[in-house]
Amino acid sequence: MLTAHLVADIRAAEEALAATLPEGELMRRAARGLADHLDLIPAGDVVVMLIGPGNNGGDALFAAVHLLDRGVRVDLCLLDDTKVHAEGFAAAQAAGAQIVEEPSGQRWCLDAIFGIGARPGLEGKAAEWAEWIAESDPYTVAVDVPSGIGVDTGTLDASYVTADSTITFGTFKNALLATPAESAAGFPELVDIGLGPYLGAPSLEALEGDDGGLLAGLFTWLDDPASHKYSRGVVGIAAGSEQYAGAAHLCVAGAQAGPAGMVRFAGSEALSARVVDRAPEVVAAPGRVQAWVVGPGGGDDVGALVTAALADGVPVVLDAAALEVEHLPESFDVPALLTPHAGELARLLDTDREKVEAEPLSHVTRAAERWNATVLLKGPRTLVATRGRTTRVNLTGSPWLGTAGAGDVLAGLAGSMLAAGADPHDAGSFAAFLHGAASVRANPGGPVTASDVAAALPVTIADFIAGTLDDVLDWRD
Repeated sequence: MLTAHLVADIRAAEEALAATLPEGELMRRAARGLADHLDLIPAGDVVVMLIGPGNNGGDALFAAVHLLDRGVRVDLCLLDDTKVHAEGFAAAQAAGAQIVEEPSGQRWCLDAIFGIGARPGLEGKAAEWAEWIAESDPYTVAVDVPSGIGVDTGTLDASYVTADSTITFGTFKNALLATPAESAAGFPELVDIGLGPYLGAPSLEALEGDDGGLLAGLFTWLDDPASHKYSRGVVGIAAGSEQYAGAAHLCVAGAQAGPAGMVRFAGSEALSARVVDRAPEVVAAPGRVQAWVVGPGGGDDVGALVTAALADGVPVVLDAAALEVEHLPESFDVPALLTPHAGELARLLDTDREKVEAEPLSHVTRAAERWNATVLLKGPRTLVATRGRTTRVNLTGSPWLGTAGAGDVLAGLAGSMLAAGADPHDAGSFAAFLHGAASVRANPGGPVTASDVAAALPVTIADFIAGTLDDVLDWRD
């Protein structure tokens, strides 16, 4: 799994590692790694380095020595010449770097203004440089993080650098993975400088294509040749209405594509008949289930359906129409997965959608604490938060996944995961990962329907478990 850490934990790890190394070795490692990742700049071309105070600027200045050595011209813009990293500045000048008053016309730019310790937002000369980048559009590489972003919070202030790529050191940072700040980071690359043994628990984590063994490990029946539909779990679907019958079909399709052995459908006689006609494997009769999915396309009776599902004492997925404050208990006493989008979460927390979209990480955490539940906040980078667990961010999918009915498929798949034995945190995060991956597999780079996504899920799950997901799923593309 890919992981990110908070600034305080990174600082502590850097101090612990530096105590074991010769003086300056940590910075030399970062500078070498940075220079290696700047090999895309051709010899004979020119890069302007925007140099701020402290170690971030020092990393860039020592990297400048390597670039100059292979024939790249380096122009230095200094934010404050009284606070520049002295040793790095001397080394860069000795190697041939030139000081310029301001950036102007360079095709390549290195953002080394501020590192992970700076507060969000840029002012003065730094803000002018960020504006120059936005207007002139040089290929911009950020050192560790784009200057001006909220490193721990993943937020964006009024002024910040937007990079084409980011070379980060030791571990990822929240802002490189979570919206909205990840949009400023471009294509992030990690340089290993040896921090691993000194880092504590991550602040964010993300599933990757080679994590299929983790999914397989959740389902004990996979190793049992005598497993059957009941040992795999039965998921109950209370979704759809006469007005939104399609939601019932799509939620069922998502559930059938997952690991559960059987789907029970709870709905009106007419809607049940339609569901079974399309999916004859579905049982439209009362009976025991190991998890419920309630809410997609729900009608006026959704409150009663939520109450009945909670009374059953099994894990629940609550989606769409079920996500109203009046339908939720004060605190869940059964394992629960809530799957709102930003607007729905805003209503639950009595705030504005714009605030949720500006600070999704803090809002999803707040909701998980408030209801003692797992909250899956759908968005460009879906977040899954549970009290006492590391929040997960989903890196699969594409803008084409923003299509009608996709959330219904996701809810059904997550319910299938719950019924098969996963807890809400794993069910939500694996479902989001596979849902996004299936959308790409269904039609890489093009439009998909929710039905396409559901149809692509079984082979996507099989490939994930086998460790053979295509590299088309690379989240940085």
